[in-house]
Amino acid sequence: MTPTDLPNIDRELFQAPTKKQLFANAPSEHAPRILLLYGSLRDRSFSRLATEEAARLLEAMGAETRIFNPRGLPLADAEEASHPKVQELRELAQWSEGMVWCSPERHGSMTGIMKTQIDWIPLSMGAVRPTQGKTLAVMQVCGGSQSFNVVNQLRVLGRWMRMVTIPNQSSVAKAFMEFDGNDRMKPSSYYDRIVDVMEELVKFTLLVRDRSDYLTDRYSERKESAEELSKRVNQRAI
Repeated sequence: MTPTDLPNIDRELFQAPTKKQLFANAPSEHAPRILLLYGSLRDRSFSRLATEEAARLLEAMGAETRIFNPRGLPLADAEEASHPKVQELRELAQWSEGMVWCSPERHGSMTGIMKTQIDWIPLSMGAVRPTQGKTLAVMQVCGGSQSFNVVNQLRVLGRWMRMVTIPNQSSVAKAFMEFDGNDRMKPSSYYDRIVDVMEELVKFTLLVRDRSDYLTDRYSERKESAEELSKRVNQRAI
């Protein structure tokens, strides 16, 4: 089949993906940059403790990590985007090449703290899309039996933010029983799963980060950009 068989296609904008284009960029040498978000403000927050364990694992695997503290972050649209905590979060989102989102389950859903952080990260900032093409790992902690409500919701948000959400995920049941007096996670199958998730996240980040621009280049957006350019060039002089 050739483009002549596709009457709805703009030939000049149609591109068949190729291995040459996909692997055109040389691999980056710097450590993968991972931003971690957690969804609770409690003094002994198990989502924070699980996030800190994840960060330790990521550092051991050669990644560079940043953990955002959501305390002081206003509700979305309650303040201007110039608010210092909003600016801090957005700068970290732009810095990162991948993210970890970890929330407690509250009333069968992620917490408002978690959702507020995601809501403050825009789909675009000028010409920059701070999440598009970046990798994402999702985790949750449960007060009772194991649930997957939160990780499923976070996956929906990750897709909406145009992120590459990895297949593996973590859900820690009865999280209050999984951490010792030093706030370190005890050995368990839950801990092993977090190791698995972080290992997979690093692998996917190394695979994706140098070609995310190509992976997220879309025919419809090329067409829209071309149409906008044509309108601008061909508009009447005022």
